[in-house]
Amino acid sequence: MIEATFHMEGSRIESFRVEGHSGLASAGEDILCAAVTSAVRLTECAVNDVLGLEASVKVKPEKALISLKLPGGLGQTNESTCQTLLAGLMVYFTQLQEEYPDNIIVMEV
Repeated sequence: MIEATFHMEGSRIESFRVEGHSGLASAGEDILCAAVTSAVRLTECAVNDVLGLEASVKVKPEKALISLKLPGGLGQTNESTCQTLLAGLMVYFTQLQEEYPDNIIVMEV
């Protein structure tokens, strides 16, 4: 099962962590794992490469884990943009959870 955890500070999403495999299909053929990986990579690229921020990203392939933590002290525009990106990622994962409830779970902590 894929576990997507969004860490909150009040209503602000400060970070997320995605871990595990969906088990929907074998490695390399799993459309749910591919969808999740693609969404995470797009979000990370938007935050770090497009906005030029230095969000902390940790990847542990042996655990099928990736996490991203936003830096502190973002200006109002960057903060708003990052919150929109992370909220969109959470909504997308929640929709995937509705479609594949046995394969992905989304949590806010």
